[in-house]
Amino acid sequence: MHITTATDLQPKVVLGVGAHPDDLDFGVSGSIARWVSQGAAAYYLILTDGSKGSAERHMSPSDLITVRRQEQQAAAKLLGVSEVFFLDYEDGNLINSYELRRDIVRAIRQVKPDVVVTMDPTMVYSLERNFINHPDHRVAGQATLDAVFPLARDHLSFPELLAEGLEPHITKTVLLIHFERRNCFVDISATIDKKLQALAAHTSQLSDVASAQAAIKKLAEDMGKQCNCQCAEAFVRIDVASL
Repeated sequence: MHITTATDLQPKVVLGVGAHPDDLDFGVSGSIARWVSQGAAAYYLILTDGSKGSAERHMSPSDLITVRRQEQQAAAKLLGVSEVFFLDYEDGNLINSYELRRDIVRAIRQVKPDVVVTMDPTMVYSLERNFINHPDHRVAGQATLDAVFPLARDHLSFPELLAEGLEPHITKTVLLIHFERRNCFVDISATIDKKLQALAAHTSQLSDVASAQAAIKKLAEDMGKQCNCQCAEAFVRIDVASL
């Protein structure tokens, strides 16, 4: 696989699509902060309500939804994200449905990104890190890929969106968060602190914030060693052919 450092990747508009509040901050927030500092407009689209992600027995789903939404908004503000869109599909039950694909296409046609970032739907599990990838992550990635190509491009897809005045849009580049496979690195040496601050906003998800920050910083440093910089985030990069 050809490995590149994405010095050429300076999006004007970037859309991150995550299954849950915090997904994008773990996977791409250093790059988001870098691109915003270079003048990009960044947007987050969070697909589920985050209502299941708590070990606290006293926490109700409705309270958790509120807490996690506030955490995501706080993290996004730290990064300079222009707006966070919440779709509020039920956490843990995300399905690659007509409605989900339509709602992602709606966001793409609204903000017109030249770069879309989402989870890699092919990452089912990791032997290296001993974890099973959340099914919502996989669905989010597949639905987003479907939305980028061909659905957001084709005017005959989702005619109800045309009726809303949302014209077709072609996204030039997709970045997939995989953590093991990669062909593209983004230097986040100047923005690693913003990434760590954004992660710290998600206190409902982190039992030990300092330990989580240390682990993520080490991962960024390990990625940096592979592309001769201090810290990096790594992705599977697809430059979408115009067909």
